[in-house]
Amino acid sequence: MWVAVVGLTLIMLTRPVRSGAPLGVAVAAPLLGTAVGVVCTPLVRHAMDAYLGQGTVPRRLLIWAAAVTAATVGTVLWLVASVPSERLLTMGLWPALVPFLTAHCLIVRLRTTVLVHAGLLAALGALIPLTGKSATQTLATVATVGFAVGWVAFTARISMWVLAVMWELREARDVQARLAVAEERLRFGRDLHDVLGRNLAVIALKSELAVQLARRGRPEAVDQMVEVQRTARESQREVRDVVRGYRAADLHTELEGAQGVLTAAGITCAIGSRGDAELGLPGEVQSALAWVVREATTNVLRHGEPTRCTIALAVSDGAAVLTVENDGVQSGSRGGGGGGGLSQGSGLAGLRERLAALGGTLDAGGAAGGCFRLTATVPVPAGRSQQELQDLEGPEDREAPEELEELEGPGDLEDRDGTGQGAVAGVEESREPGSPKGAARR
Repeated sequence: MWVAVVGLTLIMLTRPVRSGAPLGVAVAAPLLGTAVGVVCTPLVRHAMDAYLGQGTVPRRLLIWAAAVTAATVGTVLWLVASVPSERLLTMGLWPALVPFLTAHCLIVRLRTTVLVHAGLLAALGALIPLTGKSATQTLATVATVGFAVGWVAFTARISMWVLAVMWELREARDVQARLAVAEERLRFGRDLHDVLGRNLAVIALKSELAVQLARRGRPEAVDQMVEVQRTARESQREVRDVVRGYRAADLHTELEGAQGVLTAAGITCAIGSRGDAELGLPGEVQSALAWVVREATTNVLRHGEPTRCTIALAVSDGAAVLTVENDGVQSGSRGGGGGGGLSQGSGLAGLRERLAALGGTLDAGGAAGGCFRLTATVPVPAGRSQQELQDLEGPEDREAPEELEELEGPGDLEDRDGTGQGAVAGVEESREPGSPKGAARR
């Protein structure tokens, strides 16, 4: 735009204009050329913002720019009529029109731009003969001006289109960054809920047992508080793992932990169909089902008054199915045990998000006999048959069900693996005569 403005101003200062034009016109002409640039510069800036959808063009500025451009074009035609110069007509008209038309083509639609340019060329075709030019000169001038302003309008719109694409890419990158932050916040909140939910329930249970034992003067209260301390430290480690984003739940550990926690709370817990179903499942499937076991165990402890809980895991029809069922559902309770009534809460919502990422589903609701049932179904990737899953099971793994069956009977709560994984994973319970219900030590 400023190339055209500078060119127009220099043309107005040439010798033919200074010597052949009236003094007032000779002085006003270069001033008008400079005024076109001064007025059209902010107009172009606002037009670019309007094209990108970042603002609007002030109507007053548009009117002023159009008025100055019209005055400049009129001055050029006056000079052409009074100054004997063959090049002044062509070289003075298109620089006077380019600054305004550069901004105008960005404000209106392409069809409107074509119509405005056509009307402008028609007006020039009618005005140029009034300056004494021949039809050939008029036609050549109109063609030259039409090509110049048309090419400038085309390149301006193309340049702004490229700039708009770059602008959208930047906006998309910003949106992607915000979505990544939001997704990380959701992941952190969900994992923090899942990690601390059961551990806090275990701490509350163990603390209550310690209080009861302490009131009766039983030495086992010390063991219970040691277990509370150990669980709290384990929770701290798991929270740090959640923050780092590296934590993955283990299905085998969670099943053992669930049985140990529920048994310690005086709830009969039976785990069936574990060996072939659990072993050989892909890691992401096991991790998702492990979170389901953890959340279901937490809800069994928190809601209702259950006396028994059954956890079943099976692989059939290309899908792993985990079922958690408990009794003791309180009528009208939102909790309802085992996650009952939590379809609107964050617990089952977080589980559904985990399972949905693997194409799985989660169903929770009442069952026959006043029980509550939670069923998680996760597709197993094709190519693994039941026989292949059994072949993946080693001799030591085949003995796992027998070892786990011992957890259902009486025995001391001892740390089987020494890792403390899953709060009270791998524990065995013992009750001494006269000890409170659920009193146990790890």
